[in-house]
Amino acid sequence: MAAADRVRVTEIFRSLQGESSSSGWPTVFVRLTGCPLRCRWCDTAYAFTGGETMPVDEVVARVEALDTRHVCVTGGEPLAQPGCRPLLSALCAAGHEVSLETSGALDIGGLDPAVRIVMDLKAPGSGESDRNRLENLVLLRPQDEVKCVLADRADFDWAVATCREHDLFERCTVLFSPVQGELAPTVLADWILESGIPVRFQIQLHKLLWGDRPGV
Repeated sequence: MAAADRVRVTEIFRSLQGESSSSGWPTVFVRLTGCPLRCRWCDTAYAFTGGETMPVDEVVARVEALDTRHVCVTGGEPLAQPGCRPLLSALCAAGHEVSLETSGALDIGGLDPAVRIVMDLKAPGSGESDRNRLENLVLLRPQDEVKCVLADRADFDWAVATCREHDLFERCTVLFSPVQGELAPTVLADWILESGIPVRFQIQLHKLLWGDRPGV
């Protein structure tokens, strides 16, 4: 079986979307295994290794069995697997509203146009800001989103400056969220309101509901 016909999957589960503009929607999550980054605040390190290799059509069948409109392909870093792109297209063809959560370190060009991209812009506090693939920024469309997870004021100032430099506030929805346990949500909310920038504040809804338990 060709690499593009299969993916390595850590888990497939149904929960509420906890992030992005789709927060709150019942969603099936397809978490692919593996990631070339090691962000300091990563909360899905269990997806770095292991998993089960599955044909793309089997993944789609398991998603279909959960009878849910919204599907999120996440990781790890989904685009590190050749089979991710065919999987995204197959899920779209099955009639789902599909989003992709990606680190921004790999090329997002050529994805199925029906996929909504939710792409990280790694701030310095993550330890991986040098991995940002800035060529991706011009590929973002109005329906796509950029997510900045911020640990402190230096991260916030960097994110504002970078978004302005690349016209991201005009290009797509920009999301700012705090690193859990490091930056108080109320502090970030105050910074956003004081700055007047057109961003959407978010906190991880699933963690408010279920804590750090995986698979929710």
